[in-house]
Parts: sequence; structure tokens; C-alpha cells
Amino acid sequence: MDLTADLRRTAEAAVRYAAPGEEVVGIVPAEPSSGSRAYLCAYGGEDGAASWLVLDADGEPVADRARVREVVSIAALVELAEENAGGGDLDDLRSKLVAVRVTENPPGIDEAEEAAIALQSVLGAAPRVATPQLLDEIGAATLRLEQALGGSGSPFTLAMREATATVEELTHDVEGAYKVPLS
Repeated sequence: MDLTADLRRTAEAAVRYAAPGEEVVGIVPAEPSSGSRAYLCAYGGEDGAASWLVLDADGEPVADRARVREVVSIAALVELAEENAGGGDLDDLRSKLVAVRVTENPPGIDEAEEAAIALQSVLGAAPRVATPQLLDEIGAATLRLEQALGGSGSPFTLAMREATATVEELTHDVEGAYKVPLS
């Protein structure tokens, strides 16, 4: 079954757990280090409150706290990596690189353009599954781009280090508004 069909099936299962006045507002497929796919489902209510549920591959709620934490963590880290890769707006960066090529054509512009294209290829099109491998691929492609662009330090690495607090906050929010009791 392809990912789009999996997401459709998961959305149908997730709707069963929506409270009155609540709807499924997002589903992130994730395969943490344990290798089995799960789906982080976000719910939104009329009052603006959010609630959460992780469904397993069979559409059943996951009640194991450790499993929920690993699914939330990899989903959040991959999303943050995608948002920060290439400065956050890869299309804009690629346009600027073309403009620099046309106006200045400096040494290394070919490598920078190739690295931007490679990063865009890694990011691919949605939907995709959040995995440690994808996170590593985004990091490696971003590093290649940063090296091709020159400069010192890595804005991406810094952003990912700072992401720890964001991931912990999201995990806390998910646990606090989880739809089934966690064990």
C-alpha cells in the first residue's frame, strides 16, 4: 500500500477518536528507530484546543508512553529540519543563486547550485515518512550546501541544537492532551 493510501486509511481511523466538535487537522507518518510505522494525529476543536493521538499501522491507539515520545520526537525533528534546511526557503535561495550566476558567476556557484538541487531532492514532495534516515539525509545535504556557499559555522546545526527545547515542549503538549491514558 502506498503512503497516500496509508494516510487515507489512518485519517478514517483517526476520525473515530475525534470528540464532538473536534476534527483531525494533521497526520504525520513516522518510523522511529524501532522501524515500525506510526501516525501522529493532531486534533483541533472549536475552542482552539489541540489534542493528540498516535495510531499504529493497524489504526489502533498507542498507549505506550515511550513509543509515543519516539514518534513525536522524530516527527518534530524532521519537520524542524525541513523548515530550516537551506535557510528555510530553498526556492528563494535557488533563485538568488541563479541571479548570482548571471551577474557575477563566481567560482563555486556550480557546486552551490548542485547542492541546492540535491537538498531539494532529499526534501522531496509531501507526503513523506519522518525517519532517522531522512533526518540524516537532510542534515548531510544541508551541510553540503552550507559548505558550497562558504561562510563559517552551520546555521542548520545551530537551529537543530536549539530544536531540542521545541521537541520537548511538543512532547509535553502531546502527553498533556493525549486522547488515551499513557502507560
